[in-house]
Amino acid sequence: MSKEQRIFFFVTLIVALVVGGLSGIIAAVYVTTSVGFEPTFVATVFGRTAKTNQFPAPLSEDELVTRLVKKVQPSVVSISISKNIQSFSNRTGPNIFPFDDFFEQFGFPSQIPQQQPQQSEPQNPSAGGQKQVVGGGTGFIITADGMILTNKHVVSDVEAEYTVTTNDGKSYPAKILAQDPVNDFAVLKIDAKGLSAVTFGDSDSIAIGQTVVAIGNSLAQFPNTVTKGVISGLGRRVTAGDNRGMSEVIEGAIQTDAAINPGNSGGPLVNLHGEVIGINTAVSQAGQLIGFAIPINEAKRAVASVKKAGKIVRPWLGVRYVLVTKELADKNQLTVDYGALVLRGQTQTDFAVIPGSPADKAGLVENDIILEIDGTKIDKDHALSRIVARKNPGDTVTLKVISKGKEKTVKVKLGEFK
Repeated sequence: MSKEQRIFFFVTLIVALVVGGLSGIIAAVYVTTSVGFEPTFVATVFGRTAKTNQFPAPLSEDELVTRLVKKVQPSVVSISISKNIQSFSNRTGPNIFPFDDFFEQFGFPSQIPQQQPQQSEPQNPSAGGQKQVVGGGTGFIITADGMILTNKHVVSDVEAEYTVTTNDGKSYPAKILAQDPVNDFAVLKIDAKGLSAVTFGDSDSIAIGQTVVAIGNSLAQFPNTVTKGVISGLGRRVTAGDNRGMSEVIEGAIQTDAAINPGNSGGPLVNLHGEVIGINTAVSQAGQLIGFAIPINEAKRAVASVKKAGKIVRPWLGVRYVLVTKELADKNQLTVDYGALVLRGQTQTDFAVIPGSPADKAGLVENDIILEIDGTKIDKDHALSRIVARKNPGDTVTLKVISKGKEKTVKVKLGEFK
């Protein structure tokens, strides 16, 4: 190799090393910047200093909870229930807290239409005598123009007036837009703009042991109370009742040990991402820290329906039933230990199959056992009412049924819940 060739070789090698080093630095900075981290440490290359990146330290659970509360609290509202003093004293007595307890499930999950309260307009507080606050609940803002989601039982009294107080202390008369005929939630509306709306999570993806936060108007006098706990159970079925004789069957409820107190009804149950995964609904007075929330996925279809049609549109099968369990099967000598036993209620008007309903038109009768719907087995984890609620009016479903000892397949076109 000549002298000129050796010089050319060494110059080329030096240039290659310099270019390669610079390219590596540029690539490293590009990759770390592209995933969103700020440069936080330095490296020395060729005697010069260049900033690169590193992963930030993970947040503690306390920091996550503090951040989510700061995010969600502006969306949580207090709902005050006001009534005429004379009417209230005569009919109810003091200290109304809607659904402040629950009873073990002996009720029947009904798909039978019941008379719904008339939708109320804000009333004049001075009309019809003096008003006083007789109870309260919680809700949360779902649209910037003032739509609010809460429990149906919080706003079920047609003689009461409802006032919403937002996190900044402003109060608004509330109008009931819609009440769900199947589940325990309702949609209110206040005349406001630019409000902070919550973000919905996915309640189908939650897990036992996951940390959650409940926010609500505890005891109807401590707004925006924050409690923390975990999801302690999933898929619970309970019948909740209040001291006015009202009751609601909650299917597939989320159980939590986050403290839920009277007045928390209708408030959000939130995950560590600040997403609402449930609507706080009932609490056990017999146990300690046993509360229940309706999964938010059950409300999403209803909310979308109100936004689109101004009302909650629900599909309707038209049967009254009780879930078949092993104990029920053994006691009544049934041939299966799962399914929905079509059964009448406690009064003569509580028909097992509603005359003229889709189920009636399809030939279902009392004591039939619905085993499956569209191939899904009916059991404690897959309630008939929940599966039907996820359909649309006009959908045709296929039922596998045991009728008079024989198994058969029945097609039913769902109606609209009136």
